[in-house]
Amino acid sequence: MQQFYKYMSNIVAIVGRPNVGKSTFFNRLIQRREAIVDAVSGVTRDRHYGKSDWNGKEFSLIDTGGYVLGSDDVFEAEIDKQVELAIEEADAIIFMVDVETGVTGMDEDVAKLLRKVKKPVFLAKRKQKKSLFRDFLY
Repeated sequence: MQQFYKYMSNIVAIVGRPNVGKSTFFNRLIQRREAIVDAVSGVTRDRHYGKSDWNGKEFSLIDTGGYVLGSDDVFEAEIDKQVELAIEEADAIIFMVDVETGVTGMDEDVAKLLRKVKKPVFLAKRKQKKSLFRDFLY
């Protein structure tokens, strides 16, 4: 039981809109394929927990579904609740975005939600193609 409490003060939630790579990033950090990764939106519906470490600092990690504000889809409304619970539970938040598609309305909705949070928020972007980056150098 003491091991459980050891991680309780180090909880990081990964949040963002659907299909920005949250589950892939989660799997990478925990070094296992526990979260389902699919090109289809809405595969991750509940919070998914794992353990990781960064530079010797152990922490618990929460993978969340994509946040979609104002959808008529019952599942998406429940996913949003799970994202909000993960944000409440976390000590820090990683806000995952996709640089190739640019900022979307859904990204802005997540950002608006995170601006209300009094916790550290870190912006993480998906890997971009080198050719896209090279175009902006000149």
